[in-house]
Amino acid sequence: MKILSGTSNLKLSKTIAKSLKLKLINTNIRRFADGEIYIEINENIRGNSVFVVQSTSNPANDNLMELLLVIDALKRSSAKTITAVIPYFGYARQDRKVAPRTSISAKVVANLLTNAGANRIVTVDLHAGQIQGFFDMPVDNLFTTPLFSKFIKKKITSKNLICVSPDMGGVARTRALATRLKADLAIIDKRRPAPGKSQVMNIIGDVKNKTCIIVDDIIDSGGTIINAVDALKKQGAKEVFVFITHAVLSGEAAKKIKNSKIKKLIITDTIDNSHKIKNNNKIEVLSIASLMSEAIKRIANSNSVSDLFN
Repeated sequence: MKILSGTSNLKLSKTIAKSLKLKLINTNIRRFADGEIYIEINENIRGNSVFVVQSTSNPANDNLMELLLVIDALKRSSAKTITAVIPYFGYARQDRKVAPRTSISAKVVANLLTNAGANRIVTVDLHAGQIQGFFDMPVDNLFTTPLFSKFIKKKITSKNLICVSPDMGGVARTRALATRLKADLAIIDKRRPAPGKSQVMNIIGDVKNKTCIIVDDIIDSGGTIINAVDALKKQGAKEVFVFITHAVLSGEAAKKIKNSKIKKLIITDTIDNSHKIKNNNKIEVLSIASLMSEAIKRIANSNSVSDLFN
C-alpha cells in the first residue's frame, strides 16, 4: 500500500500518511506557463495498491484534471489497484437535471474517473448519496457524524440540545446525529428563490431556550446558514452551533460568519481553508485524517468499512 498526494490538500495527505506510518510517494506535479499540468512519479509503484488523496475543491477544474492525470500516470506505471480518495467531491451538487437542457455534472465526473483508470472511490459525506450509483465500481462514502458527536459530547456542556436540519434534504443526516446525542430534532423549511439564495419560511420544532446544533454537508457563501441561525434566534434559541463537513467558503463567507450570530462554526479539513480562516475565532477545524486513514487501512486489508459507523 502506498499513498500519493495531489496538490489540493497536501496537509491532510501528510497527516493521513503519518497516521498510517507511510511516506508519500515521491511525485513531481507542476504546471506549465500555459496552465497545463505535468505529472511524474519518481519511484517504482509496480504491483502496489495506491491511494490518491485529492479534493476537487476550488479551483475545481484544475484539481479534477490533476487527479485524472495522476490516475492515468499510476495506471501506466503498472499500479495494482488505484483508489481515488476524494475528501471533497466537487460537482456533487449537480447530481440531477434541474431544467430541461442541463448537464448532470456529477455523472460526467464519475465517467471521467472511471475512464481514467480508478478502481475504487473513497469520499466523505456526498451531497447526494445516489451519486454512488453513477459509478460502476465500489464507492465508500464516509460519514462525519461520529466525529461531530464526539466533539459535541466533549465540548458542549448544555443538556438542552436540539439538532436542526437546515432543509428537508438533510433530515436523515441530522436525525443520525440527534440519535447519537439523544437529542430532539427540528427542521427548517426554506425556499430557494434563486441559486445560492434561500428564504426561511418556517421552523418545525420547539427551539426556545435550547442550544441548537445545525448540521450540514456544505457551506458555500454562508448566506443560507446565517439566515437559518437568525431565524432560530428569533424563535428564542439560546445559542447556535453549526457543524459542516465541507467548508467551501466562497467570497466573503468567512467574514460574514465572523460577524454573524453563530456561536461557533465547526468544519473539517476535507478542504484546506487555512488561509481563509486565519484569525477567525468563530471557526474551528476538526481533522478527518484519522477517519480516512482507518478507512484506507481497512480497504487495503479487505476489512469492513461500514463497521466504522456502527
